[in-house]
Amino acid sequence: MEAAVEKLKDLFPVTARSGGKKEKNIGLWALYQKEMADHIHSKRFLLILGLVVVTSFASLYGALDSISSAAEGTDFLFLKLFTTSGNSIPSFVSFIAMLGPFVGLVLGFDAINSERNGGTLNRLLSQPIYRDSVINGKFLAGAVIIFTMVFAMGGIFSAVGLLTIGIPPEAEEVGRIIVFLLFTGVYMCFWLGLSILFSVLCRHSATSALAVIACWLFFTIFISLLAGILAAALFPVEGWEGLFNVMSNYKCELYLNRLSPYYLYGEAVTTILNPGVRSIGLVTTAQLEGAVAGYLPFGQSLLLVWPHLTGMCAMTLATFVLSYLKFVRQEIRSS
Repeated sequence: MEAAVEKLKDLFPVTARSGGKKEKNIGLWALYQKEMADHIHSKRFLLILGLVVVTSFASLYGALDSISSAAEGTDFLFLKLFTTSGNSIPSFVSFIAMLGPFVGLVLGFDAINSERNGGTLNRLLSQPIYRDSVINGKFLAGAVIIFTMVFAMGGIFSAVGLLTIGIPPEAEEVGRIIVFLLFTGVYMCFWLGLSILFSVLCRHSATSALAVIACWLFFTIFISLLAGILAAALFPVEGWEGLFNVMSNYKCELYLNRLSPYYLYGEAVTTILNPGVRSIGLVTTAQLEGAVAGYLPFGQSLLLVWPHLTGMCAMTLATFVLSYLKFVRQEIRSS
């Protein structure tokens, strides 16, 4: 415990020297505060925040409008506020899955290249500040903004839903909602790390923004089409040979789709917010024989989605590490 506390102290140093020993990450705290202030007062962040708020309450209105038909019983009624769609309005989960990448895009697409083009990066690095403190401070500030926004929106959404339906959530429902919000924060942080990576690689902000949007389109739409084509080519299901390739075809397409953070997020939150989901893979008739119908406990649902959380954290870390290594090795020339 003491070692962990010392590492946290080293992460946010107050002075340049302490007891004759030079501190690490000089200037990280100042850069973090500066980036937080820039994000909070940014008009584009306020715009995307307003869009998320409006769409969240629109999804809540659609869920409440059709909650009587969606809730045939009273089990886990509070969770259905997040997963129920209206007549023409998608659910809260669907909105977040689509808008989450744009939150990360807004916070990170010009994190580095705007500083370089404006000439402020040269002046910033001329100060007694380590280069890695710059990119660490930008990612940390964006991640804090994302998690604060996600949990604040989740709390407001839950409070309005509670006042409307008048049925308080059970302890298991509260736990599932917290895990759902945690997944949402990690999902948005992946797109933040990806946008910072393109901000380091691309010289212009417009180019990095278009690159992130292209990745979003690929992971959201085209990867599912590509997975189906590759699975059909490797394991054709036509003809008499298709009888032996059905399971292999399904597994191949499933594994290829899970390379997408969009698919991972959707599969994970559906399992968490719907206790009736007992499996996320192919289930045969022989496996269903003798199974007792019912809801899956919270702990078992966590076991199902734990690999998804690990995968999303790994992808987020990979994008940030790539941007970190590229940035610390770049040559910063004065204009």
